[in-house]
Amino acid sequence: MKFLDEYRDAEKVKVLVDQIHSLNLPRINIMEVCGSQTHTILKYNLEELLPEYINLIHGPGCPVCVTPIEMIDKAVLLAQIPNVIITSYGDMIRIPGSINSLMKVKASGADIRMIYSPLDAIRLAKENPDKKIIFFAIGFETTAPANAASILTAKKSKLTNFFVLSSQVLIPPAVKKLLDSELIQLNGLLAPGHVCTVTGTKWCSEISNQYKIPITVTGFEPVDILEGILLTAKQILLNEHSTVNQYKRVVTKEGNLKAQGNIYKVFEICDRNWRGLGEIKQSGLKLKADFEEFDAEIFFNLEPSQHHEDERCIAGEILQGLKKPTDCNLFGKDCTPTKPVGAPMVSSEGACAAYFNYRKVNE
Repeated sequence: MKFLDEYRDAEKVKVLVDQIHSLNLPRINIMEVCGSQTHTILKYNLEELLPEYINLIHGPGCPVCVTPIEMIDKAVLLAQIPNVIITSYGDMIRIPGSINSLMKVKASGADIRMIYSPLDAIRLAKENPDKKIIFFAIGFETTAPANAASILTAKKSKLTNFFVLSSQVLIPPAVKKLLDSELIQLNGLLAPGHVCTVTGTKWCSEISNQYKIPITVTGFEPVDILEGILLTAKQILLNEHSTVNQYKRVVTKEGNLKAQGNIYKVFEICDRNWRGLGEIKQSGLKLKADFEEFDAEIFFNLEPSQHHEDERCIAGEILQGLKKPTDCNLFGKDCTPTKPVGAPMVSSEGACAAYFNYRKVNE
């Protein structure tokens, strides 16, 4: 299959690995920002192919994982209102809140439905005019265009029973927060190819220049990841700090201008809390005033509430790249995909789930 099999080719992998090993570098830290990249690294044991001096650090690029616990609690609260149907993606239904997950309240009788597209929620609203349909909208720049399109469709269709609980976040401010941290030293970054498909690469270049760090926009197959590591390591060796686009088959400098237009037609930038990272200024998207009739928090008059994380869970440190999943005492014991304590064990893009699925638990 074009653009798939060729990026899993064993010979190409061997060539790239040999080239990486030929570099003469001190120990360096390269962070792959995206959870899908983490998944590929673990699935294909790419870390085992690298020289010891290259340390891969897993970043916060799992949209389900960084959704703050207070938003889960709000979704759980909304789900228990009569005549409300909560819709979201499968992983979101299983993420634990302070007390309950959506899965648990569903088991108690709440009407919660897994969807594959926000347009599925629009369809439900049209088919159930006596119900209030709430779409729990999460994700990075990749999901924002479709979420914006659903709101534009609701506006055009004059729906009065469709609402959005928005927990949209933006990657660039989170990357900057990590680079500003004194807790971790990063020498290079693998930027998420799917985010850059929408945004383009300008923000990566700005960060490269500001922080003097090489960034490679990278795809999600083994060859993509290894080539991204090679390109980044070469820049580190030469003391260079620019942005390189490895994922040229998909990503352009400008990105998807139509998608960007739809996002900022519906949403405006706001401060947003991230699970594990805390509040990050100008890192979220909220509905503009022209679309406030679809804002679930406004319509249902939701107030800020007390919330708490399980103190045993180190998800925050894992999402910041400070620790590995295997550093957690709960990993593979009290916390597994079937009984998750932390968000990274739930999502298919979460580092904990990737380690559990592709590495021996007691390793």
